[in-house]
Amino acid sequence: MCLNFQSFSAPARLAVLIPAHNEAATIDGIVRAAKEHLGGDVVVIDDASTDGTAQIARSAGATVLPLSCNLGAWGATQAGIRYALKANYQQVMTMDADGQHLPEYLPLLLTTLVSGEADVVIGACTERGSRARQLAWGYFRKLTGLGIEDLTSGFRAYNKAAMRVLAAPEATLLDYQDVGVLLLLRYARLRIQEIPVPMRERDHGGSRVFPSWMVVGKYMLQTSLLCLAKVGMNGKRRVAMQR
Repeated sequence: MCLNFQSFSAPARLAVLIPAHNEAATIDGIVRAAKEHLGGDVVVIDDASTDGTAQIARSAGATVLPLSCNLGAWGATQAGIRYALKANYQQVMTMDADGQHLPEYLPLLLTTLVSGEADVVIGACTERGSRARQLAWGYFRKLTGLGIEDLTSGFRAYNKAAMRVLAAPEATLLDYQDVGVLLLLRYARLRIQEIPVPMRERDHGGSRVFPSWMVVGKYMLQTSLLCLAKVGMNGKRRVAMQR
């Protein structure tokens, strides 16, 4: 896909949020590319890194939010969203610090968001999923009724209504920016739209979110229980409204 956003102008109150834990090898290029392709402010949430992530991000032009303890990708992202609300940003975009998300596609997501077509825009890449991931996605789609193809993409754009939902205490209980977040957004009746984008393999190392099959099993169990609880609560609400 050939993109031409030379005339694109980012909104004045926009922040790109990048949670990062020990991403010194990639963070410089990610921050500089985000600023080049989108403009606006780049905020790196340093998730208690033990390398030079924070210093390198600052040198590249990012605002750095240092966390005193490791919160994980979603906890760090939520911290960034709360910061953005307090700083009166009108939109935020989230992307990974490991090189999987391509900054040149940030304008594509944002133009859909600011057009008013959606409250949440997800950069989706279903091709990156292994057979096991595809099966897991299908399982959770059936369990929740979510019509989202890429349930785990962290390449997203949120408007202020979505930011408020995700900054709430209920969202703090979540561990990942995936099914639980999407369920909260759906129950808030916010519009979610996916846009196909390419992604690449992370530049260095393996997944820090799912480092072992034991962690994957724990994730499947926790997310299944979350889905069942949320779906059950939604059913009770519909019954109560009909009475």
